[in-house]
This record gives sequence, C-alpha cells and structure tokens, in this order.
Amino acid sequence: MLESFGKMILLLGIILMVAGVIMLAGGKLFGLGRLPGDIFVQRGNFRFYFPVVTSIVLSILLTVVLNIFVRR
Repeated sequence: MLESFGKMILLLGIILMVAGVIMLAGGKLFGLGRLPGDIFVQRGNFRFYFPVVTSIVLSILLTVVLNIFVRR
C-alpha cells in the first residue's frame, strides 16, 4: 500500500515537472498564451488576460494524452 502511494506521488511529481517545462517553453515555442480567442484587455495601468482558447487546447491535449496512458 505504501509502495503504490510512493509511486503515485513520484508520477505526480514528474507530471508537474513536465507541465512546468511546457508552460515555461510553451509560450516561446508553440505560441501558447497568445492564440486567437484569448482575451487581453489593457487600459492604462490595468491589464486583464484570460487565455480561453489556450485553456481549451491544453485541456484537449491533456485529455488525449491521459486517455492513451490510462486505458492500456
């Protein structure tokens, strides 16, 4: 029981590390965060950014990847 919990925590850590690298490099390599449909409003000193399309794209990609690994 404790061994499987340790493996799950290790896997979660690896997934978070990969997600962090993708987030750091994603904007530069793939244009994530600046896709058409992302909401960006700037008025004076106020900036509002809501990445709608980026969130949808990442959700679809993560769903596909997790389905590939989980359904085996």
